[in-house]
Amino acid sequence: MAAPASSPTAGLDAWRSMTAVQQPSWQDPDVYTASVKELSSLPPLVFAGEVDVLRERLAAAAQGKAFLLQGGDCAETFDGATADKISARVRTILQMAVVLTYGASLPVIKMGRMAGQFAKPRSSNDETRDGVTLPAYRGDMVNGYDFTPETRGHDASRMVKAYHTSASTLNLIRAFTQGGFADLRLVHHWNKGFMANPAHSRYESLAREIDRAVKFMDACGADFEALKRVEFFASHEALLLDYERALTRIDSRTSLPYDTSAHFLWIGERTRDIDGAHVDFLSRVRNPIGVKLGPSTSGDDALALIDKLDPNREPGRLTFITRMGAQNIREKLPKLVERVTGSGAQVLWVTDPMHGNTVTSPNGYKTRNFDDVIDEVRGFFEVHNSLGTFPGGLHVEMTGDDVAECLGGSDPIDQDAFIERYESVCDPRLNHMQSLEMAFLVAGALSKR
Repeated sequence: MAAPASSPTAGLDAWRSMTAVQQPSWQDPDVYTASVKELSSLPPLVFAGEVDVLRERLAAAAQGKAFLLQGGDCAETFDGATADKISARVRTILQMAVVLTYGASLPVIKMGRMAGQFAKPRSSNDETRDGVTLPAYRGDMVNGYDFTPETRGHDASRMVKAYHTSASTLNLIRAFTQGGFADLRLVHHWNKGFMANPAHSRYESLAREIDRAVKFMDACGADFEALKRVEFFASHEALLLDYERALTRIDSRTSLPYDTSAHFLWIGERTRDIDGAHVDFLSRVRNPIGVKLGPSTSGDDALALIDKLDPNREPGRLTFITRMGAQNIREKLPKLVERVTGSGAQVLWVTDPMHGNTVTSPNGYKTRNFDDVIDEVRGFFEVHNSLGTFPGGLHVEMTGDDVAECLGGSDPIDQDAFIERYESVCDPRLNHMQSLEMAFLVAGALSKR
């Protein structure tokens, strides 16, 4: 039965009558019903007040007064939700943020693709190996990676496990970022390990400047107690609408709906159909929303998304995450930015330099060339600089571990390293050193503004 028009939940289920692509085919309806019921009664993973704070921070970034750093796994796994792996990822994001903060001379908003990035869209529903066809792996929230009929079935109880894994991940993140782990002096000390590698000597000048700045603040008696804690926000692609709807709560302060699965949610390139279920559902919650825009995006597409997702032109509400590819960024992005800017809308522009640059290595691994990734970032900055608009953020798939998944970097990864150190279950990620190198390169571009 539909909720009355005056109800806070009015419209939250309208998506069910629309085309919802990339959704699982849950194999057991009873398990599905029980799982959704349980999720609907569990406590929120994030709180409405935290979401409101993030919206304010993103509004500042859209106005050129802050910079967004968003990073984490392509697809989180339940097995990967260990204290060591979570701390390594958080540590890498904090290290990148210190460098970017200095380069931009602006606050950096720190956001993880963490505590919910358990589902992935796929280009095909099925996968065939040696004549056997099974459902494709859609992330641990839906099915397992092992190629067996039992594992690849779509099991709705995995949504409940994703909730609990996200809760434990957020618990660790809050402990790390509020308990001294994020102390600026400690994070800066970690970056000295990056500089100890002779391959990174080109960044020595910037690293020395940051070192002097930290020592100067310490000598002046700066309030390092305040610098021991940082805000850290959680985000993921809002792909599984059953999960997102079940975790939507009505805020007791405002009587407005918030999707409490994460602070920030984004709509992917495959699910941004203006008349589709994903856009409709996310248009109705109060969270800040991102949309991935690929090279086929037209100005009309962008304006329609603004009208649907941000009809009141609210600062901090809408982020456009462009994923054009290095070969397209300088040609495709200017027309899009000009059209949006000309409309008077104020969105936050962020670059995702990963997804448009995926290739297959000669030895058969899905990979990205570090030089292509950096070239797309450079193109993103060049376009915004030429138009007088603000390049407001960086969205990257990365890990804090010493994996080998993306080719190149100053301390280069070659395809032979994939055999021993390729760990991603989906898309290739920048490793710890490549992530820090990107931060130094972006800091250099920011410092020129």
